[in-house]
Amino acid sequence: MPSRGNIASIVQWLVGGARSAATPEAVITEMCDRLVASGVPVWRAAMFVRTLHPQVMGRRIEWRHGAGASIGEASFEVFGSDAFRGSPVARVYQDVRPIRLRLDDSEAHAFPHLDQLRAEGGTDYLAFPVTFSNGEVHVGTWATRRRGGFTDRHCAALEALSAPLARVTEIHGLRRTATNLLDTYVGNDAGARILAGRIRRGFTETMRAAIWLSDMRGFTELADRMPSAALIELLNRYFDCQVPAIERRGGEVLKFMGDGLLAIFPLAGVDNPRTICSAALEAAADMRRAVGALADWPVRAEPAKPRFGLALHVGELLYGNIGAANRLDFTCIGPAVNLAARLEALCGRLGRTTVFSADFARHCGNAVVPLGEFPLAGFRAHQPVYGLADEA
Repeated sequence: MPSRGNIASIVQWLVGGARSAATPEAVITEMCDRLVASGVPVWRAAMFVRTLHPQVMGRRIEWRHGAGASIGEASFEVFGSDAFRGSPVARVYQDVRPIRLRLDDSEAHAFPHLDQLRAEGGTDYLAFPVTFSNGEVHVGTWATRRRGGFTDRHCAALEALSAPLARVTEIHGLRRTATNLLDTYVGNDAGARILAGRIRRGFTETMRAAIWLSDMRGFTELADRMPSAALIELLNRYFDCQVPAIERRGGEVLKFMGDGLLAIFPLAGVDNPRTICSAALEAAADMRRAVGALADWPVRAEPAKPRFGLALHVGELLYGNIGAANRLDFTCIGPAVNLAARLEALCGRLGRTTVFSADFARHCGNAVVPLGEFPLAGFRAHQPVYGLADEA
């Protein structure tokens, strides 16, 4: 039988914020280890928590006795599937009440979701709502292999944990949501800096980086003649050709500007800029291949006409909070960004997809060739411009 004193200590640990466990998986691991030590025969426990993320509907943290905890993510498609809708977890989401199922009873056989637990020796299953302070409902589950299942005292012990466990889950869920939103809207590095407290207006730092500035060709024409939904779909597909390529190579996407994109490849801690410039060059090659594979590109033009323009430059920039008192943007500014923007505008005139500044080109070897020197608005001297050797 579970010890009331030990169960009370677990409750107090949760009420105090489960401070000895820094992550959700650590929380569920320590809680379940304590439960087993207290005489509650938990074999498997899981938490299903919805989250705000453009591609992930929710996360599932599962603990198994002797195996520890693991985390999985479920897409929106999973939550809409027949398999999920027919599960006990979906029933708890819908009815907001606990379910207890003896796995050898006929009622449990109505849920194919439980067949695997039964095959592994499970005997009893509890699913309960985890209600956040704002009314959101998430779900937790307990299972045992004990012959005869959970006793009433076991169930009472598990029920005593529900409310404090919901509070700890909510705290971690809110942190996760904040991280997801910042990663989605401002990028991983900028999001981490914001969460670390760098939120005051004017807080900036000087950074040296490779700068990526791209723009779609013919977007004004497309916006004038395409239905809005089709235009947005095309724009999203176009950005899908860039963002994964940039992030795979260590870049940070800072901003979407209509059909334009601003990204950086930081040089901090890098002895040889050639490594970072090579990564940006490889990302640009990935982008060209991906955009070239969009066979249904709708711009009326000769097939050889570039579909986008991209400028790459290396220089110093100011990186941080800029804006009004209560409405800030975490971005980068400076002459280096201005030069990248002016270079990108040359792409259409030169019939090139990609151009480079002299500061970037010097790290590219034979991959680039000089295109000449050009006057650029805002710069007193003509600027040398380079292009891809294989795009001549």
